[in-house]
Amino acid sequence: MDNQQEVREFLTSRRAKITPEQAGLPSGTRRRVPGLRRSEVAALADMSVEYYAKLERGNLAGVSPAVLEAVARALRLDEAERAHLLHLAQAADGSDVLTRPRRRRATRQWTPHRSLQWTLDAITAGPAFVRNGRMDVLAANPLARAFYSDVYAAPGNQANLARFTFLDPASRRFYPDWDLAADVTVAILRTEAGRNPHDRDLHDLVGELSTRDDAFRTRWGAHNVRHHGTGTKRFHHHAVGELTLAFEGLEMAAEPGLTLTIYTAEPGSPSEEGLRLLASWAATQEADATTRRVQGS
Repeated sequence: MDNQQEVREFLTSRRAKITPEQAGLPSGTRRRVPGLRRSEVAALADMSVEYYAKLERGNLAGVSPAVLEAVARALRLDEAERAHLLHLAQAADGSDVLTRPRRRRATRQWTPHRSLQWTLDAITAGPAFVRNGRMDVLAANPLARAFYSDVYAAPGNQANLARFTFLDPASRRFYPDWDLAADVTVAILRTEAGRNPHDRDLHDLVGELSTRDDAFRTRWGAHNVRHHGTGTKRFHHHAVGELTLAFEGLEMAAEPGLTLTIYTAEPGSPSEEGLRLLASWAATQEADATTRRVQGS
């Protein structure tokens, strides 16, 4: 991905989101575009208009942390956006190991260490799985495989949650709040693109989704990023119905770039009962599959 273009579009999109009133500036009456003017951002960041214009053209190489922080304050960037700006600057410098070209990991050949799979399988009350920044599901416990049965059912999804969200019609039922799920999915991919701009698999995925889906292409152009660590989501599973689940995303120290996600339900809630029904359904499905294998052998 072109670093200067990424920087230019990111800073421009953040500037357009801030109103003069939010920045404590007079709004005036002759504004032709939404958001702040470059001159206003420069004043808020205590730098010359010429220098800020250079930054917004995508020239972040050699920019000091103090300048980046001043720009982040002026543009009111949140934690995820600040980290994204830092990653873009590091990519411009070539100074961050995360942004250097790396050996292309073949996702299909990656297998979890035995102890990781044991850990996942030991979690029996909720779906637990490991994904990378491209949203490939790399390892899962039985309940997660049952939970994401729609994802695994279509080979074209390639066990990738972004492909499922934008290319599989089943996602519209699985995610009752589909627009929110789509926003989050793209923000995770955009964050990964800033952190690891040389990931060719990510380039391929973004190109595929941009070509095949207008909703993805529009969201990708918004340059929104986020840290996706905790929260609550609604789902509709085809076998057990509505589920409202809390999630925790844990970065894996042994495998940088991978995230362990665990879904749980509020104790005593209908969703907790729904997860128990899902576990029973999964066990029945596995028993039926075993019977078919035995009969076919």
